[in-house]
Amino acid sequence: MTGVNVTAPQPSEDLRGQQGAAAHGADRHDGMTELARTRWGGLADRKAEASGFFRTEQIDGVWWFIDPDGGRFLSKGVVSVQFDHDNVQGTDRRPYREACTRKYGGREAWRRVAADRLTSWGFNTLGAWSEPEIARAGAVPLASAAGVVYVATAFGEQRGGWPLCDIFEPEFEQFARAHARKVCTPQSDDPHVLGWFTDNELPWGPDWRGENELLPTILRAMDAPFSRRAALALLKSRYDSIDQFNAAWQCKLPSWDDLAATPLQPPPFSRNFFSNDRAQEHDPIARGYFADCDAFAGLLAERYLSVCATAIRAADPNHLVLGARFAYVPPRDVVDAAGRYCDVISVNCYDPLPDAVIDGYAETGRPCLIGEYSFRGDDAGLPNTHGAGPRMPTQRERAAGFTRYTTAALRHPALIGYHWFVHADQPAQGRWDGEDSNYGVVTIEDEVYPELTQAMTALNVEAERIHAETAPVLA
Repeated sequence: MTGVNVTAPQPSEDLRGQQGAAAHGADRHDGMTELARTRWGGLADRKAEASGFFRTEQIDGVWWFIDPDGGRFLSKGVVSVQFDHDNVQGTDRRPYREACTRKYGGREAWRRVAADRLTSWGFNTLGAWSEPEIARAGAVPLASAAGVVYVATAFGEQRGGWPLCDIFEPEFEQFARAHARKVCTPQSDDPHVLGWFTDNELPWGPDWRGENELLPTILRAMDAPFSRRAALALLKSRYDSIDQFNAAWQCKLPSWDDLAATPLQPPPFSRNFFSNDRAQEHDPIARGYFADCDAFAGLLAERYLSVCATAIRAADPNHLVLGARFAYVPPRDVVDAAGRYCDVISVNCYDPLPDAVIDGYAETGRPCLIGEYSFRGDDAGLPNTHGAGPRMPTQRERAAGFTRYTTAALRHPALIGYHWFVHADQPAQGRWDGEDSNYGVVTIEDEVYPELTQAMTALNVEAERIHAETAPVLA
């Protein structure tokens, strides 16, 4: 991605406030005074130090982004705002692009409409995989969290393996630096950029993709010598002898050298991501095995996040490291590593409410950004058979789900933003991975869902007020 380096003339402070109020749906009829805002939509009443770029700060016990003009800013975004939205699975057809070409004539006209429409609903941020040029296309600037750097994903693809396969290889550091320069440096001076996500939904243990633990997976992978070496060193530090290891892992290995030289047999225990049956995890031997797995996941996270954060900050010292977009709360050691190396911890949370997930990261002392969440309506005419997130009978109930979820998130002092998945519906035939759901704020024909966008507009206007009220009462 490349930044747009043309700087438009800036309006006066009064006009900025007027634009911000209009852009965020702020006309009020309840007798309350509208909050003064910066041109970015941040609160202008108690300005913090302005750096010219987005940063984070905890104020009165509550986390905020600080926008380039010093305003307290919550990132309210929509994911994947793009003209070239989903192709139909197995084809090159992109129904949303076809509809918008008919409706607007082309990409540039669509960008202006999309930008102004987002700000009219109270959004101030482009979520992941959006077109960054949209940030400058409308009457009011948008922050851009469009960039997913894909450090480990790209490294794994280059090696023909999975993303975290052999990141202990010394060349991973060189690759990460070069990759970050390619992706991040072109936009390093752009004030619209909120920050950079390192990857998306990497596997840290058993999940919907399978029951694989990373440690036994590495011990079975003979094509990952550096990570295998790290795994063996970890196990030797946790067991006094190979006999102790054999007892815990139910193996019969003669020596540590045998474990180093041959792939490990299938693991003795498993954790099912979808099952509520945790009987194995109460077995003392199984608990030791799972503790080994969690410790290795933390070791991988330490390596991965330290290298990614260093590479991104070297390539772009002006913008934030927004984390790896966790798909669920991973082992504690992984969360702790994220707290050490990321400015913001990002998580995609499709639960009916986000409280428990935010709590899972808050102990790190870092703010939490919800990078994806959504509700699907069964009255939209789409199958809704593939994809995450609750299904609601009607659009009205879908809108109510948004309001409940987002309000609960805003009441957590660690929250720093929320990004709705996704801008436009998926094709009824299924997109590239088969998902076929009613996630959009607009249909695949670019028609607005009124119940949902009205609910979004109403809550987005009040979001900062709700969030500020989470602050502790000071004596």
